Amino acid sequence: MTEAIRPPALILAGGSSRRMGTDKAALQLAGTPLALCIAERLRPQASKVYLNAPSGHLLGQSLPLVPDTRPDRPGPLAGILAGLKLFAEQPNGPPHIVTTPCDTPFLPNDLVMRLCETAASGTIVLAASNSRTHPITALWPIALADDLEDWLDHPDHRRVFDFVARHPSQKVEFPTFAGPSGPVDPFFNINTPQDVAIAEDILRQGAA
Repeated sequence: MTEAIRPPALILAGGSSRRMGTDKAALQLAGTPLALCIAERLRPQASKVYLNAPSGHLLGQSLPLVPDTRPDRPGPLAGILAGLKLFAEQPNGPPHIVTTPCDTPFLPNDLVMRLCETAASGTIVLAASNSRTHPITALWPIALADDLEDWLDHPDHRRVFDFVARHPSQKVEFPTFAGPSGPVDPFFNINTPQDVAIAEDILRQGAA
């Protein structure tokens, strides 16, 4: 991809990380905060990498912050909305933004390129692997900002798949890669201390 067509990327870290019990964006993976591991994956692919996290977040010195525009951390759709609104308000802004959660350290090196290859006006492009769709790792048309804003006005509208179902969408399937103990899903996500240990083992073996 050329610089002109690479979209910005937004790492979603606005949630409360209840299962981990700590801020996953700042969780150390092989000595580096998890969100920064993901940013390093995305920098060669995106025009710029942002972090959806509250104002004052400790990683704000490393990544530009995009806080939720909705109170009380209502879920990943609020982070996606914050990213869409940021670029919708810019003159000659990008037509799309890529999002991914802050706990997937093995994102494919061709993630953005392949999502963009399927891009179409008004179409949400979702990453998939092992026949499972990953709706938070996706390419979103900036033009959906107003519709998502209206959608989130209803307190029951929090599921990403429900919003996706309102619009045309496509899936892009990504292969597994060889890890020290067998195939690894490129969208492996870290939710527990045991997952951290698995991820560090994969990194030590140089598999990712």
